Formats: sequence, structure tokens, C-alpha cells
Amino acid sequence: MPSGADAVLEGLDPEQREVATALHGPVCVLAGAGTGKTRAITHRIAYGVRAGILQPSSVLAVTFTNRAAGEMRGRLRQLGASGVQARTFHSAALRQLQYFWPKAVGGSLPRIVDRKIQLVADAAAACRIRLDRGELRDVTAEIEWSKVTQTVPADYAAAAVKAGREAPRNRAEIAQVYAAYEDIKRGRGVIDFEDVLLLTVAILQDQHDIAEAVRAQYQHFVVDEYQDVSPLQQRLLELWLGERDSLCVVGDASQTIYSFTGATPDHLLDFRTRHPGATVVKLVRDYRSTPQVVHLANGLLGQARGRAADHRLELISQRAAGPEPGYAEYSDEPAEAEGAARRIRDLIASGTPASEIAILFRTNSQSEIYEQALADLAVPYQLRGAERFFDRPEVKRAIHGLRGAARFGGNDSLLDDAPDLPSQVRAVLSGDGWTHQPPAGSGAVRERWESLAALANLAQDFAAAKAGATLGDLVAELEERAGAQHAPTVQGVTLASLHSAKGLEWDVVFLVGVAEGMMPISYAKTEEQVEEERRLLYVGVTRAREHLWVSWSQSRSPGGRPNRRPSRFLDGLRPGSVTAAGRGGTTGPGGSGGIERGVPGSTAPGVPRRTNRTPARCRVCGRTLSDAGEMKLMRCEDCPSDMDEGLYERLRDWRAIQARRSGQPDFCVFTDKTLMAIAEAGPSTPVELARIPGVRARKLNRYGTDVLAICAGQELESGEDEE
Repeated sequence: MPSGADAVLEGLDPEQREVATALHGPVCVLAGAGTGKTRAITHRIAYGVRAGILQPSSVLAVTFTNRAAGEMRGRLRQLGASGVQARTFHSAALRQLQYFWPKAVGGSLPRIVDRKIQLVADAAAACRIRLDRGELRDVTAEIEWSKVTQTVPADYAAAAVKAGREAPRNRAEIAQVYAAYEDIKRGRGVIDFEDVLLLTVAILQDQHDIAEAVRAQYQHFVVDEYQDVSPLQQRLLELWLGERDSLCVVGDASQTIYSFTGATPDHLLDFRTRHPGATVVKLVRDYRSTPQVVHLANGLLGQARGRAADHRLELISQRAAGPEPGYAEYSDEPAEAEGAARRIRDLIASGTPASEIAILFRTNSQSEIYEQALADLAVPYQLRGAERFFDRPEVKRAIHGLRGAARFGGNDSLLDDAPDLPSQVRAVLSGDGWTHQPPAGSGAVRERWESLAALANLAQDFAAAKAGATLGDLVAELEERAGAQHAPTVQGVTLASLHSAKGLEWDVVFLVGVAEGMMPISYAKTEEQVEEERRLLYVGVTRAREHLWVSWSQSRSPGGRPNRRPSRFLDGLRPGSVTAAGRGGTTGPGGSGGIERGVPGSTAPGVPRRTNRTPARCRVCGRTLSDAGEMKLMRCEDCPSDMDEGLYERLRDWRAIQARRSGQPDFCVFTDKTLMAIAEAGPSTPVELARIPGVRARKLNRYGTDVLAICAGQELESGEDEE
């Protein structure tokens, strides 16, 4: 504990010290990621208390999570400022509501419902509107949004249109359910989570004596994560303050990622307009991340648009130089997951604690393939902010349905028109609400669809890898996977969505699936929605202290059409790319290097990494090639071939053995076109083999020795072609 007030200021940088000593009037702290904002504001409170300027019981510090509030209380105790209240908005409001309710209304405070979804279901039933489980969750979210934005049922439809919200049902129906929900609550004498704020606001607005009592108790306010304040929370803060201006707010508009819940950075950006004499301090010294990570983060925001972008902070790393961010392109999602898992296994083996590694993705539905890849390599992991894939209700129900269909076999009418395993699975999943096209917008319905789509995709891959597989075989596979992933894990690699990673940090971060359609997400249509996706990626980048890997895949499954491209947010930042406006190329944040193909770091010795290719031309006639098959052969189909037929047949025989041993179809080893290209080129070195389209780094490492031996006319010794 510091010995005195001045000792509290020791160790603060000049800007943090300016925050800590600005104890009078309104103060606005614009704090970038990793700049020590919590340190600055806790030292500010502690300095005021230790200097006798602030009474501990008169200070209320509010934030958005119990974890953040607990961390703030702990730091204040260590600094000798015990007695300061550090709470969430809801916790602070609930204490006041419980205390003043008997005087303001009479009797005891109504019971707060733990889960409002059942009340919403009852309200929908009263309106004779049928909602499935996913729709119930989404309509509940719409009601919550309406309440935090202070929108009454009659105004919901117009407000939702104005806000650009993708409604899960007809807006008039949602308004009807919303009104019925409020009636049911009143009839049963209960309140919900949002009512805690609404009722506190109502009492403070209507009863002057109670408002003055609160203001007499709390005379100095600190608000963390101010960019996430909703209109309702802002109104409560204004009522707490009254006519005073003893307020310190801290935030970063570039980290606004919860607009769908009603959060808005407008209160932060308008602070100086509402308080013309405010002290404004910018924290831009980044103590978390290396200059290389910070450079990428600044580059992301440098291309941003909109009001938040106009107020972006240019971070300056205070750490020693570290490795450049790594970029990896994979042929398909399983290869991407396998690549991340292998690199993580190697990091742990070299001494990096598993708890200091994270894999971050855009949606929770992406977790399954990474859960499986880590489990396959016996790497411990923990899933944050979501249920494990096989624990999700929709997945459990779907597997139960598949198990039943497998038991009935050909007697199940659902399967009458389903000739193969993937179509059988899709037929069963359609009974749970799965459709070929995803639902519009985000929310629970979309998340549920994504989970079912992941099962459908898994069935497609399983059938491709195991010829003649039955529905029973698939169910057994799913149950085995679920069992393996239920094993308890301690100190594991963190798997998390980008939203749930907010406020956390790790030494090593893998940002996966950073491709168009996922980042930005496909249902981000407006410029505002796309820019929030950019900010979400920025949050992901700034979680990394030292090592950052960014990856994407060209297709969903092995052998799939390679029609995916890296996220537009990486244009001009990743090696070999250009900006969206096409203003020249760049070698990326570090100024050198290229994009790795396949497993990161797995390029064979002496084989150069591939960067963007020039247009492919026929090696016989010189015509530009566009057909994928012709590009593999590097010649037109009609141009004469100089293929070694004997070599081609030996390669085919070898491929059949490899496919049989790995339980994959032949084309997952090499396609016919790739084998033809090898037989025509007759490569003798790894460099020559790597130049052949279709021979990427992962396959070069796995099969290159065998292929070059076969091309040289050597007979593979027993076991030489084993994996």
C-alpha cells in the first residue's frame, strides 16, 4: 500500500498522472486498448481519497461486468481506498431500489424474474403467436433492446426500422408480444432485469426528496467503458448527478461492439459538447502489445469510416519489438483448424502456458471444428462465453433425432427421398428447423441455424471420408466426439468469440476464419454494421500481447470450391495485398514476408512461401488460363500433353494406398489433375514440386518425399509411405 497520496502517483506515465490529479469538474478519458485505463482511474480515486479531497463513501464507480467491478474494488483496497463503491449499473440501481421502495411505493420490492423467456412464451401464447425456442430468445432480445432504449410497445416497430434492426418476426407481432409481456408481469407482480433501471429512473424523476438523498450520498462518479452506455443507463447517470458535474468517464469509441444491445458511443463522443469545460485526456501509450501488433491495430482503424473512426486513437507501443503478425491461408476449414492446433501444440511443448493462448472466432458455431482439432492432439482447452458445441440444446436434439432415424432405418418417412448420408442428415435436421438458406439477421435463430448447419457440413465431410457410411456410423462418430470433448480441462487454451474476448488478453492469439462472409459477417449490410465488424476485429487484434496469427480458408471442406477471399479489412495490411481503393501494394505491417499456405511454419526447407500469383498461362500456347483444372495442368485441355503415363499410374496406385490408410477419399490426397501435372512436370526437387498448383505446403510436407521418390523411379521401401 502506498505510504501517502503522492506515493499513489508513482509509476504513472504523464497522461495517467494527468488523469489521476484531475479531481474537479467533468473529466473525459479517451483510453485506447492496453493503455492502462483501469490503473489510471483507480489511482485517480485513490489519490483523491488519500489526499482528503474525496470521501470514500461519496464515490460511486460503475462499470459493466461483475468481474470488472471486482477487479476495481481489489485495486482500490491495495491503494488504500477501501470504502469506495465499485458496482455495475444494475447492482448500484438495485441497492437503491431495495432501500427506497418501501418509502416510494410501499411494501417489498417485487420479485425479479431469473429468466424472462417463459414470460415471453406466455405472452406470445396469449397473443396466439407461435414462437419456437430460437424465436423466443430473439423476441426476448428485442424486448430487452426496447427497454434499454426507452422504447414503449407502441413505438417498437418504428424504432426498430429507424435503428436498422433485423426483426426475427413481423414487427407488429413483436410489439403485440411486448405489450402482453408487460401486462403479464404487472398481473403477476414481478419485474425483470431492465425494470431495475427503469423503476430507479422513475423514482428519481418523480420523487425529488429521494433523488436528493441519493445525491447527498454519492457526490463523485466514475464510469468505465462509457462507449457501451445505453440511453437508459445514461438517463440514470444524469439523475444521479443532478446539476453537478463531478463526473469522470472513460472509454474508446473504437471498441464499441455492442450496438445490437442498445450501446452507443454517442454519449462519449458528445461529452465535450454537453460539458464544454471538461478536461480531456488521451491515453495512447500501449503497454500490452508489441509494436508489430499495435501497427496492425492502427492500420485497421486507419481504413475505418464513420463517426467513431473520426475519433480514433493512434496507439504507441511501449514494449520491445516482437515477431510480425503471421498470416496463413488454408485450403479448407479442417486444415485451418488443424494448422492452429498443431502450432499451439508446438508452443505448449516449447514452454508457452496453455492458459496464455487463445483462439478467437466470429461466431460460437465455429468452435466445434477447433474443439475437435485440439482434442485430436490432446491439447486441453476451455470454451468461454458459450456452451460447448455438443452441449447446445439444438445439437443435442438434432443428435437425438439422428439416432432415432438411424434406429428406424428405411422405415423412417423422412428418409424416403434421401439417397445418401448427407441428404438423410439434412432431411432429419429440417425437422428441427434447418433450411438450405440461412435466416435473415443475427440472434438466437441464426445461431441455432449455424449449429445445425455445422452438423450438416460435418455429415458431408464424414461421408466423403468414409465411403458407404450409414446414419448409424455418423451417430457413433458424433457420440464419440461429444464424449471426448466432455473431459474436464484445467489451464487450457481459451476458445472464445470475439465479443466474449472483450476485456481479456493473452500472450498468443489466433484470429481464425478472417474471410469475407464471416468477417465482416454476411448479414452486416449497412456501412454502420460493417464498421462495427471492423471494430470487432480490432478488439481481437488488441487482445494479443506478443504473438498474433491471422488465418482464413479458401473453402469450407476438403475438395470444395476455393471461392473464399481474405477479409476486406486486411486489404493493404497483409503481405502482398492492396488497399480497397487500389492505391498501390504493401508488404504488410512488418514490411516483409509473405502469406503462408497450409500449416503455418510448415514450408519445407528451401521452398519459398507463395505470395499472390500472376495470371496463369498455358505453357504450350501461352493463352491465359481461367479453368481450375487447366490451371493445375498449366496448359489448355486441348494442347498436347507430354505426361509420363507410367509415372501417372504409379502415382495413382500410391495415392490409393495413402487414402485407404487415412480413411479419406482419393482426391483428399491429390486430385487427378494434380497427379497429371506432377506426371507431366516430373519434378526432382521440393522447389519444383512446390511450383505445381495443388501441392501446397501441408501436402508438400506430408507427401513430398514419397512423390519425389516415385518421380525418380525409386521403389518405396516397406513402411516408407506410412504417415
